[in-house]
Amino acid sequence: MTRSRDEVIRSRRPATAVVAAVVALTCAGAASPAQAGPADVLPPAGFVMFRSEEPTVVSYLWAGASGFRWEPRDAVNTGTWVDYPGFVPPAHAGPDLLATGTDVVSTWDEGAQVTQRHRSTGVQATVTIPAGQTYRTASGWSVLTQDVSGTPHVLRAAANGSTTDLPVTGLPAGAVPTGYLPGGSVRRAALVYTLDGTTSVGLVDLSDGTFRTYVTGVAADPPVRFNDRWLVADWRYIPVDAAPGTQPTQMLHWGAEMVAVVGDQLLTGNQPLQGGTKPALMARSLTTGETSTVLADSSGGMAPTPDGGALATAGTSNVDWNIYRITPTAAGGTATRKAAPAPPERERVEGLAMAGGELFLDGRQNRGHRISSFALDASGSPVGPQAPRSPVLADVACLPGDTACPQLEALGDGSVAVLSTDPLGHENVLRTGLDTGSSPSVDTGDSGGRIAGGTGRYVLYNGGTPGVQQVEDFPRGATSGKTALSRTRTTAALWGQVLWTPGSTKGSITGHDLKTGRTTTTVTTGARCVPTDIQAVDSRLYWSCGPSGPAGVYDRAAKRDIRVPAGPSPARLGDGFLVRENRTTHQLLLTDVHTGTAKTRVVAVLPTTDLNTGASNGRWAVDRFGGQIAYLGRYDQVWIVPSRVPTSPLAQMEAQVPSPSGIGRSTPWSPVWQLNKPSTWTLTLATPSGKVVRTLTGASTGAAVRPAWDGTVVGGGTAASGRYTWKLTARPRDGQGRNLTLTGTTTLG
Repeated sequence: MTRSRDEVIRSRRPATAVVAAVVALTCAGAASPAQAGPADVLPPAGFVMFRSEEPTVVSYLWAGASGFRWEPRDAVNTGTWVDYPGFVPPAHAGPDLLATGTDVVSTWDEGAQVTQRHRSTGVQATVTIPAGQTYRTASGWSVLTQDVSGTPHVLRAAANGSTTDLPVTGLPAGAVPTGYLPGGSVRRAALVYTLDGTTSVGLVDLSDGTFRTYVTGVAADPPVRFNDRWLVADWRYIPVDAAPGTQPTQMLHWGAEMVAVVGDQLLTGNQPLQGGTKPALMARSLTTGETSTVLADSSGGMAPTPDGGALATAGTSNVDWNIYRITPTAAGGTATRKAAPAPPERERVEGLAMAGGELFLDGRQNRGHRISSFALDASGSPVGPQAPRSPVLADVACLPGDTACPQLEALGDGSVAVLSTDPLGHENVLRTGLDTGSSPSVDTGDSGGRIAGGTGRYVLYNGGTPGVQQVEDFPRGATSGKTALSRTRTTAALWGQVLWTPGSTKGSITGHDLKTGRTTTTVTTGARCVPTDIQAVDSRLYWSCGPSGPAGVYDRAAKRDIRVPAGPSPARLGDGFLVRENRTTHQLLLTDVHTGTAKTRVVAVLPTTDLNTGASNGRWAVDRFGGQIAYLGRYDQVWIVPSRVPTSPLAQMEAQVPSPSGIGRSTPWSPVWQLNKPSTWTLTLATPSGKVVRTLTGASTGAAVRPAWDGTVVGGGTAASGRYTWKLTARPRDGQGRNLTLTGTTTLG
């Protein structure tokens, strides 16, 4: 059997240059945080791999009567053996009995020897290729070669260890062999030759080396399939026992591929699909001309087997994709049986992000790219299968030298912000992830910019034009976004509905409420500089004054500033910790600040060669709404590491609680409470007198509570117009901290 292999998956981006190591803080009066060593690395919680949504393309490395060996397209020197259940090895096997060759594994050393092993009995033989002959192919116990004069030979191992040599006879004088093809028989092999500009196909009888031409005037490289009953060449077929002079019969093929001849049936597959048709492995009777379906939903890897059967893949989806064995029946038909599952193929990860116990991966899918997710439990272990979370999106246009493209920002409510470019070159902030059918966007009117942060409904965009900064708003239920705020660009951070920017004095940071437009609070870090980076998570603010300046995490709840390592590498704030990559040692460093002091340790050692991008949300990501870190390892494995830092108590970041004019099954009341970490929740609705009319329960989407009330009430019926009180009780999914209770009212009608 022949096979093909794709190149080892490589990134389409050049490796990012190594930059200076993370340096210790040298600000006067600040204690240097503890430095980390490799011994501090903790084991990951698990890993995931981004899988193709397309069915696995299978390559067959070997096929025989007892089983087969296969590998997926993206495999590297691997192979899975499959044994057919109930197979009984023959009592005798060897080169003296050609029929037993259906279970022979032949290995050519690309020199003068072919090693043969009968897989089910263990019988071995060696064929030595004589000087002046060149290996062409092997079929069962037979090896076909060609000498310097162009004459084909059939070689076989003899009982005394020597090699018998049968020159092929019957080939027309002047014929030039161009192809040697094994097929669905170990008693015959196909030979393609040219003579006077015409290409013809015939079969070699491997028992005695005699050749007979069956089909002439075919294409230069014709498709050929055969068994011991039929030869099909270039869509012309003829019985193997036909009388000399019999002309082959022409058939229509409609662009399908010839797979194998099984019994009296020509199997075809991978045909062009039109008008909503689905892929299928089809059979055409070579005796009656009737067609039938052998395997529905079949495409991709298909091949004949030397015992007169075939292998093909079929299934309803990429996670239910299987290899089937097709065998002939006594009546000349076909029988199918599932032989082995074929797991989805690996795809290259082009971007990653985390939020609210979800890991989001971006990569190639269906002629574009798509964001998919994996759910994680409270410890960071993956639970459940890969799930698509966006439509198929157009390819992202990356800026030259961009080391974080595509740009992803997980927003903590089950959605992801993506920066894309329209045909006019304008950048759009696109929000997707809540379903696979929509992706509302905002045209920024700029280009060359970056997503600088975001949570829930709000996304912070820094334009490529100097001075441009926008906050894009994607409210609940909106089919498109809008620009909520345009301002002169400064360093900034978003958490909930608060935008944090440098204050009016050095070392100060001010919060602005996006809904009211008011300044909420101003904190003073004590640093004598204007921050060049600000990040916000819960009650903590990370600030940095550049690679050589001081950096710290200000805890607003405790009203204290904790100095942390600074350096040239980008940092990412989590819930009670900070993560930075040392681009010299390739260590991922976590600085724990939840106790009020900074303690740094190594949480992972990244591959020394960039496998994708060179920064946060490309090579690694932090869940700001939980306690996990993810990083891209070798072979596109994305590893998840728990921070082991206690999370903050449940808190509300932002809420959208409408008072609708009416509700029903098609238009339910759908409030959103954006929390700071995942939860399970109970929502009760009651009349002003306290009578409970409905209780809803569920689990958060990311860290957002998204109930839907269609107006039905306890005992049946529909809620009347008027005011209702609601009470939301959220319980932390990680079991850390107290429950959160929120109350309020809504008016119907």
